Formats: sequence, structure tokens, C-alpha cells
Amino acid sequence: MTKLILETFLPYRMNRLAASISQEFRSVYGRYHDLTVPEWRVLATLGEYETMGAKAIGAHSSMHKTKVSRAVRALEERRWLVRETHPTDRREEVLRLTVRGRAVYGEIVPKALAFERKMIDTLGVEIDGFFSGLRNLEMGLGAAGEEASNEKPVASPPQ
Repeated sequence: MTKLILETFLPYRMNRLAASISQEFRSVYGRYHDLTVPEWRVLATLGEYETMGAKAIGAHSSMHKTKVSRAVRALEERRWLVRETHPTDRREEVLRLTVRGRAVYGEIVPKALAFERKMIDTLGVEIDGFFSGLRNLEMGLGAAGEEASNEKPVASPPQ
């Protein structure tokens, strides 16, 4: 019988790596702002897109609606986001960051980009090829969103 060696099995390795990156990255924003991973994802999504419904945030960030709901509630309690009635569908709410929430987002972004730059530098590979490979995996698994089709390193390479 053939055995599956988890330590060399790509899906297993990628899952472990994603969990490690997420926890390491939490030290970038959690230390200063005491955010959970879901709270950061909601904050970052609204920081990028400005307004979005909770369902769309869940789909964009691959988070279960319960996690999104808890994160939204926590950010709302901190007065970092507000809920507004959707302009064309009164059954749905649109979320947006408050001035306070945008300020926190603005403080975290440079740290996030520095974190990404460190990871890119650690890779030691041609980054365009790496991102191309990621995009191919995402598309092959049906996990690519619009952002993946135009994906480039967020941090600009050193000049």
C-alpha cells in the first residue's frame, strides 16, 4: 500500500504555510491594535474596497458568515466601522470604515507591506513566476477572484 507523506504533500504544506503566515502576520496588526484574524480581514477588505456587504466580505476573504458577523460586531463596538442601509435593497446592509477605522487601517498598511516585502525577499525566486504559479493554482481550483487575475506584488521591488 502506498502511503501519503504529509510533509511532502503540497496541499498539506500549503495549508500549514498559510496558517503560519496568518499567525506571524497577526503579530504585525494584533500587537498594536488587538485584532483577531477575522477582524483584520474585514478591516483590510473595507480599507481596500471602502464599502461592502457582509456576504461579499465573507466570499472575498473565504470566511464563514459567523466569523464575519462576529468581526463586524467587534469592529462596530470599537467604532471602526458603521452599518448603513443598502441604497437599493433595504434588506441588506453596507459596511464602511469610520474615520477611526481608516486611521487604524492606515497605520497597519505600511507594516503589512513591510511584512510582505520580507516574505518576498525570503522566497529568493523570480516573483513574477511565483505569482503566476499561484494564479494558475487558484484558477485551476476555481479559487481565483478578479484580484488574482491582475495580481502583482503589493510592495514595490527595491530600486
